[in-house]
Amino acid sequence: MNAAGVVLVLLNFAVVGLLPLLFFRRDGRLNARWWLTAAPLFAAPLVVLAAAAGLVTPVTHRLELAAVPLAVCSIALIAYAAGVHQVRIALWHQEGDAPEQIVTWGPYRWVRHPFYAAFLLALAGAVALCPHPATLGAWLYGLVALQLTARREERRLLASRLGTSYAAYARRTGRLWPRFGNSP
Repeated sequence: MNAAGVVLVLLNFAVVGLLPLLFFRRDGRLNARWWLTAAPLFAAPLVVLAAAAGLVTPVTHRLELAAVPLAVCSIALIAYAAGVHQVRIALWHQEGDAPEQIVTWGPYRWVRHPFYAAFLLALAGAVALCPHPATLGAWLYGLVALQLTARREERRLLASRLGTSYAAYARRTGRLWPRFGNSP
């Protein structure tokens, strides 16, 4: 496995892992639903480490180079999304978390959940670097878990005082990837 790719993919997961400490509000707690959603973000780098140590054999090495742009895009998207917030946001799955504002600028101009999109890019980078049933499973699990998390958050937003504005925003913006054919 390409050593630089391994370092970059693991750095990407380290950035994801530091978000709860550096960016998100500290008034939440890491409940069971949070751990279940975050599980693939722990599992995928462990598989990459196991492959780098020779304990796991990737199916192929032909996709390794794709890991680099995926990890770079993920890190950049995380930094961009964190940089546009005027206030820290809550950790995932926090009960009673009332939205204070709708962010529609920066990466939110194209996707409603750029952090989740960045997490999926990180998982895709792990799959590209180490194509293995475990990394592919982590990506698929992450896709489902983050879709469910996003839907739950959106239901709360739609039921809040910001619901009408959020509904209009959701019609023109993709959830986890840009909605093509619409002007942002």
